[in-house]
Amino acid sequence: MWFKNLFIYRLNNWTDTAETLDDKLAKDALAPCGGGDLMTRGWVPPKADGLPLVHSCGKHLLISLGMEKRLLPASVIKQFTAARVADIEEREGYKPGRKQVKEIKEAVTTELIPRAFVIRSRTSAWLDPVGGWLFIDAGSATKAEDLMGQLLKSVAGLSVTPLRTTVSPSTAMTNWLVDGDSPRQFSVDQDCELRGRGEQAATVRYVKHALDSDEIVRHIKGGKVVTRLAMTWADRVSFTLHENLQIKKIAPLDVLKETADNDPDSDAFDTDVALMTGELPKLLDALVQALEGEMVTPAQKVA
Repeated sequence: MWFKNLFIYRLNNWTDTAETLDDKLAKDALAPCGGGDLMTRGWVPPKADGLPLVHSCGKHLLISLGMEKRLLPASVIKQFTAARVADIEEREGYKPGRKQVKEIKEAVTTELIPRAFVIRSRTSAWLDPVGGWLFIDAGSATKAEDLMGQLLKSVAGLSVTPLRTTVSPSTAMTNWLVDGDSPRQFSVDQDCELRGRGEQAATVRYVKHALDSDEIVRHIKGGKVVTRLAMTWADRVSFTLHENLQIKKIAPLDVLKETADNDPDSDAFDTDVALMTGELPKLLDALVQALEGEMVTPAQKVA
């Protein structure tokens, strides 16, 4: 259950408990795709056994936004529309105009929707009311925004702000490679991306490559900056830091895996959640410190 990617936000005015949050999410629970629905979205239990919509681990709260979507490729609609148009030409002796073709396409889509396969996906989030954090496990900004939008709808009055730091990740990562000195508790791994400035700037990527070479320093002195960098924290968690402060490719290392394996009778899901909620806030605190602290927003000052 370890989150693989993190979009990180500040909870500015959180007041809910697990029970009150569950009640609010229940009003927007996922409904199955009906006969005419292309997509539905709503909250689902984080755990597969169908328990509450809010999974608690100490003070930490885990939630999941589910989505059901009918798989109806545009190529299939185009194929059926073309066949319908050809049939009209053969029977009526004329070629349908643009407006009629559009109407035929809409009718075909309506007919095919109930026959389309339904696929289900989910995006999970973790709320840390004590630390004041919201973490969304999403590989893209669109998915994170979908969950955020639904959460703001379900929890009236909630306010969140993206994490901002005094020093930008790009500036810090660039300096770390130039100086050859990673921040305390962190080590630099062997993957990175550098990008030049300007609309047609060149991008250079290194994979499984030593990053303490003169070649990389030349790229930086030539005007490129680091936009993502693979790192390890405290020999416990590896990850890739991006210029927008997103953390990707998070993976617990052997020392944490051994901890999880020590109790064979424990629930694997709960064990993973406990380890994740115990380790990642520490990683984040160390990372924010390495970026010279959090930049406080006006919304946080008010809160």
